[in-house]
Amino acid sequence: MRRVFGLDLVRAIAIIMVVFSHVAWIIPKNKGLLLDIMSVFGLLGVEIFFVLSGFLIGRILYRLYVFEDFGFSSVFYFWVRRWFRTLPNYYLVLLINIGVAVYVGAILPNNLWTYALFIQNFSWRMPAFFMESWSLSIEEFAYILGPLLLFSAGFIKTRISKSKMFLYVTLLVILLFIATKVIYNINEATRTLIHWNESLKAVVIYRLDAVYYGVLAAYISIVKTRLWKSTKYVSFALGVMVFTGLNIIMLMKGIRINEHPFVWNVLYLPINSMAILLMFPLLSEMKTAPQIISKPITSISLTSYAIYLLHNSVILQLLQYFVPANSFSGFDTLVYIMVYLSIVVLSSYMLYRFFEKPMTRLRDSNFIKNRFI
Repeated sequence: MRRVFGLDLVRAIAIIMVVFSHVAWIIPKNKGLLLDIMSVFGLLGVEIFFVLSGFLIGRILYRLYVFEDFGFSSVFYFWVRRWFRTLPNYYLVLLINIGVAVYVGAILPNNLWTYALFIQNFSWRMPAFFMESWSLSIEEFAYILGPLLLFSAGFIKTRISKSKMFLYVTLLVILLFIATKVIYNINEATRTLIHWNESLKAVVIYRLDAVYYGVLAAYISIVKTRLWKSTKYVSFALGVMVFTGLNIIMLMKGIRINEHPFVWNVLYLPINSMAILLMFPLLSEMKTAPQIISKPITSISLTSYAIYLLHNSVILQLLQYFVPANSFSGFDTLVYIMVYLSIVVLSSYMLYRFFEKPMTRLRDSNFIKNRFI
């Protein structure tokens, strides 16, 4: 598949935001606003990943559902391809996290087995172990839910076209998981950002809509192509305005969760996702760029999954164990950060080059196709 520079750019920006949010843990704690901004970067970077993932799988699913004889074999075909893309890295890094925890003397969670099934944060708080995995659980369940709903829709006797049915299923998922956030807001008494981060933002049953804003964008890009292309500049400007404006207002005005729980619990994440969606018409049409720009962006994009899995729970934890960052200040802290980033880049490239890439290619082999597809 030919790469699209704009989507590589999205992926590169998202992973840079996530990594630099954890660089904030190295910086001395008296930096105030800088640390607040860097911390928000991590949250927003993952939200960008969700919408991008939804956009990519949405385009695949739409074509499978509308243009082919869609049945359970189609669903299984989709799952196998996604699993070869996501599961090998995940399980390898899960094992590495277990090894790191044992080595540094950290306590492993009692429900470690739940990580194997991606249910460590299904409807409850996830333990403080392999923290990056919360978003992978959300994505995996999003991959399962949408195709199953589309398959189930085939048993409904209706004159609705398959294209419209795809749209209705997508909107149903979005509305359903906005509703779960409303229910959370009604029933949840604790009003702190730490609790919000652990009990809503990172919990599967409240977050699957984050991926389906991207699926909605995929639908619009295919069905409303003329609108998608003709409004791309206006749409991008509006998306940037809403995205930056919302987060600046939330940060600068000090909109606190204990005073405005509905804003945080129900509105904040969906508005960010919709703003990101608005940027995609322009970004998805940016097919190429000069090599001096495209080459590093593509490299970061290709290794972004490996970077995401390794950069914090494995690399930063080990680095802090051997050389605690709080023993440095000033220029020494800068050197520490550069060493950390260098290790992240090198180790992520190794994981991508020698494990992730071969495993992803394996899904297209005749051996796999003949047995699973």
